[in-house]
Amino acid sequence: MQLVDAIRSRKSVRQFTDKPVSKEVIEEILEMAKWAPSGGNLQPWTVHVLVGDDLKTLLETIQDHMKAGRMETPEYNVYPPDLKDPYRTRRRIVGQQLYDLIGVPREDTAGKLRQLAKNYEFFGAPVGMFFVMDRQMEIGQFADLGMFLQNIMLMAREKGLQTCPQEAWARWPNTVSKHLELSDDEMMFCGLALGYEDDAAKINELQSERASLSEFVTWRGFD
Repeated sequence: MQLVDAIRSRKSVRQFTDKPVSKEVIEEILEMAKWAPSGGNLQPWTVHVLVGDDLKTLLETIQDHMKAGRMETPEYNVYPPDLKDPYRTRRRIVGQQLYDLIGVPREDTAGKLRQLAKNYEFFGAPVGMFFVMDRQMEIGQFADLGMFLQNIMLMAREKGLQTCPQEAWARWPNTVSKHLELSDDEMMFCGLALGYEDDAAKINELQSERASLSEFVTWRGFD
């Protein structure tokens, strides 16, 4: 697969098949992804890869918490408070597109919550990854982590896999940290679902839009 094809075909998949992904394939993905740019060569990421019973145990724990009405306090804002336009509108549009696609009306709060809860099943993916950083790190290192994540997602496409990066896991910092046995100096940033796309799932037809270059590029010094 050419790089341009991997970039254009990468998307956030929200329904996977249960086809397993071998450890060897995951290792190959991570071996290449680690060459992401990193300021000062800090390589400020730690990855936890969960499959099988270990993944099942975590997901069951989360499900038990949700059924009991328990909640945790996120360690960071996934989106800025009082999000302004055009960002607020973009978020609203893609959210509505998703719910329209799966037949959840705007007023169906329970339906929306059921879909949200699927985040904490990794959308049925056989592999769940968590990305962890030392609390000493700053904004620049989060940028490094983002480039590392992008490499993983593009390498996954080359292997015929799909992914879904999930900051939604920031809602469960205590439970995830306990399960991963993180130290007090470590912070879980996000999760990532990895597996084979369920091509028959309606929700996977969603392809979010991107702004035209005229909306975000300023050209200077060109004739």
